[in-house]
This record gives sequence, structure tokens and C-alpha cells, in this order.
Amino acid sequence: MLVHATALLAYVLSILAIVLWMPALLLVLAVTLPFDRNRRVAGRFLRFLAVFIAHTFPYWKVRVEGRWPAGKGAYVVVSNHQSMLDIFLISHLPREMKWIGKESLFKIPWAGWMLRLSGDIPVKRGDAASGKEVMAKARRYLDRGMHVMIFPEGTRTRTGKLLPFKSGAFRLAIEAGVPVLPIAVSGTAEGMPADGPWVRPASPTARILAPIPTAGMGPGDVARLRDLARARIAEALGETVTAQGPEGAGDSSRAG
Repeated sequence: MLVHATALLAYVLSILAIVLWMPALLLVLAVTLPFDRNRRVAGRFLRFLAVFIAHTFPYWKVRVEGRWPAGKGAYVVVSNHQSMLDIFLISHLPREMKWIGKESLFKIPWAGWMLRLSGDIPVKRGDAASGKEVMAKARRYLDRGMHVMIFPEGTRTRTGKLLPFKSGAFRLAIEAGVPVLPIAVSGTAEGMPADGPWVRPASPTARILAPIPTAGMGPGDVARLRDLARARIAEALGETVTAQGPEGAGDSSRAG
């Protein structure tokens, strides 16, 4: 009963924090926007909310492994996607990033509105015009030195295994001339299963891997860059995969 009471308190604290964070974020944005085009301060303030929520749940033992690369250059950050807990976990990374996410998340009252206020980027799935607009906005962020975060699988895995990676993140990195920074996420599927918002005991871990430079790459290197990033994440997760081919064809991790 004590465990259930503790979890209930964590949910109450999380909801209260979300409600209170909204006006505070508006104030932060109003003060900083005139000199902060990237909304770095507002975005970082929102990530602190995710960190707070993660630490209210006693079932989660969040860890970040590896070091953020030295230097001030921007990265296209890519990660595998296991559950909604990934968002709370990756928010622990020590740099602000602008997240690209499905538009439905941005329509959630309070939480979604704060994503928009912080400068994150909604995308309409299956809408080519939206995709071009999203990539253009992401490119502007990168050109101004702001990192961009993308889940290249495009959705949460239901099996725990890596899904095929889409090419957009890697095309963006090559066109912007910035490195790709892979992040390997593990343990989040257990902590927050995909079938609902209820938490379970878990030790979610985000491992920062070595960046992949794109210097000298062109459009013909998109698939190679994509497969290399995916292979590095798979290796960190202990999975064995082959090159997936055009947009996911021939991916051995999907068998079974």
C-alpha cells in the first residue's frame, strides 16, 4: 500500500508541476525572448520540468552515461525510441536541444503548449509540405548553433528492438554540415510501457556515443550515414543488425 501511495503522490506532484510550470515558462520567455532567438533559456527551463517529473517517481533510477562532446558546434542528435519515458530521460542531457515530434503531442493542453513555447518543432506525419517546413526550421536552428533532436525510427518500438531509421535526420545533418550525435536509450520500455502512462520499476539509461562527422559528405551519403548511426546505437544496445537499405528494407532486427 505504501508503494501505491508513493506512486499516487508522484502523479499528483507531476500534474501540479505541469500546471504551475506553464505561467512560469511564459514569464521566462517574455524576459528572455528579445535576446534569445533560439529560446535556449525557455527550452532549458522546460527540460528541468521533465527532470523534476522523472525524479518524483521512486521506481525510476535514471542514468546518463558518456560525455557530451567538447566544443560549441551544433549536432543533429538521434536516439532510438522505446517509450514516452525517453523524453524525461533525454532531458537529463546537459545541453538544450529543439525536439522534432508528432503534432498531436503539441496539442495536449499545458504540456503541448509548453513544447511550442520552448521552440520545439511539430510535424504532421505523412504531410510532405509539413516535412519540408520542419526541416527548414531545424536547419535554421542548426545554423544558429542550436542542437536538434530527432527520433529517426519515427515512432516507438513495440518489440524493444530497433525499427528502421528514416533518412530525414541524416539528410538534414549533411545539408547543414553538422555531425550526428547518436544516443542509445535502454530501460525506458520497462519504465513506461507503450500501452499507457502508468510507470513501472526501471533503470532507464541514456548513453552518449561518439559523434559522426559529416564533413565531405553529400546527398549520396545519406543512407550510409543513417546506417552507421543505427549500427552504433544497435551495438550499444547489444543488438546485431545489417544495413537496412532504402528507408528500412532488409532490416534483420524486425524478424520475429
